[in-house]
Amino acid sequence: MHIVAIDQGTTSTRAIVFDKRGAIVATGQREHEQIFPEAGWVEHDPAEIWAHTRDVVDEALETAGVAASDVAAIGITNQRETAIVWDRATGEPVYNAIVWQDTRTQPLIDELAADGGIRRFADVTGLPLATYFSASKIAWILDNVDGARERAERGELLFGTPDTWVLWNLTGGPDGGVHATDVTNASRTLLMDLRTLDWDEDLLAAFRVPRSMLPDIRSSSEEYGAAKGTALDGTPIAAILGDQQAATFGQVAFDRGESKNTYGTGNFLIVNTGEEIVESENGLITTVAYRLGDDAPHYALEGSIAVTGSLVQWLRDNLGLFDEAPEIEKLALSVKDNGGVYIVPAFSGLFAPYWRPDARGAILGLTRFANKGHIARAALEAVAFQTREVLDAVAADTGVTLEELRVDGGMVANDTLMQCQADVLGVPVIRPAIIETTALGAAYAAGLAVGVWADLDTLRSMWKEDARWAPSTDEVERARLLARWRKAVTRTFDWVDAD
Repeated sequence: MHIVAIDQGTTSTRAIVFDKRGAIVATGQREHEQIFPEAGWVEHDPAEIWAHTRDVVDEALETAGVAASDVAAIGITNQRETAIVWDRATGEPVYNAIVWQDTRTQPLIDELAADGGIRRFADVTGLPLATYFSASKIAWILDNVDGARERAERGELLFGTPDTWVLWNLTGGPDGGVHATDVTNASRTLLMDLRTLDWDEDLLAAFRVPRSMLPDIRSSSEEYGAAKGTALDGTPIAAILGDQQAATFGQVAFDRGESKNTYGTGNFLIVNTGEEIVESENGLITTVAYRLGDDAPHYALEGSIAVTGSLVQWLRDNLGLFDEAPEIEKLALSVKDNGGVYIVPAFSGLFAPYWRPDARGAILGLTRFANKGHIARAALEAVAFQTREVLDAVAADTGVTLEELRVDGGMVANDTLMQCQADVLGVPVIRPAIIETTALGAAYAAGLAVGVWADLDTLRSMWKEDARWAPSTDEVERARLLARWRKAVTRTFDWVDAD
């Protein structure tokens, strides 16, 4: 028996077939276009995403030699916060998906923050007011697409993050598609109450979002409906988790104090706080980690970093420093250190722990000595430094210092980055045997719902370590590098003016 995980990510959509041992049998993957209409705007084409979803499912099943009858369930995981609004009757999007990285809604955020600051709604949502989350993106679409607000108020339009878009289409679309999301994705909209796990009327009013647009909020592991009109016809969709929560589940970080750090387009550190809601005083987000069926939800603190893997893409695509992303490692190893160069990749402002939308990216410390090897090394170090800062925030909020860090995501294949991360943190960094933990977490949650796996202990027993890196830098040198990094970060503040 097999599980299919659909991983709708920021840069690509994948389908991965897992067997009962949690091993990968086959994968299908398609990248989708990154659309940048203006500075600070980031969009995707929802129709392209859905077409690619169908394609990658077909590819993975064909490669695996697996029929729909051999698939016990489907799990969905997704880029979070990205907002899609579409016509209930036709399934046509009214506008491109506005991606989580997009900053166009800063004026609305500033307007709302003028009364109560950026933590105005944090006691309800666990989130600061930021362009990162879905609510202001929905409002922008309703206010800037001709007729959209009127259509939404008549009940003609639906909203969803990409999980909801994929689920709705996968279960029939206009022909009876299920309009639902799970608690992890709903907790990223700035519209859900963390305690009731329901949409909050005051927040809907503040952002002027009609409730009729919003999906039902359900648990992360339950049967949502059956696939219709695809190669997986009749197969139950039995899990939805936002990508970072799914990676946490795939790393079997089920209990309070357990954590993981994912290295993808951005970096996302999640620390499980159990059934307790911990309010951060150090720039972290409070979020839902997962909910299994009717059980009590588990919560988490999260450190969200906007730009890590996408910094490597920028060096490749915009500056042409190399042809393929993995080549950055060889380039970084061509120099013995960063040569005094630091990169602060505040392309969308700075997320945790600073939450500075006025910041913009900078390369600092340049001299005639600096070359592209130093820039490549500085880019990898920027990933490690940002992770250190959110881990420091976790320690300040919880009083707990992590003794090791479990990592996953595409960038963890870079051994140089992993050693750099251990050096910057001063604790071991551990990579699991299966680094595709985002898809694996969705598969685990789906398998639990339909009885492929009996319980969480069964999943814990399946986790295997692949490699670990121990720190090789002394504390004096580590402190010197961190001090220079923090100095570089302050140089990016206040770049964006009102004009």
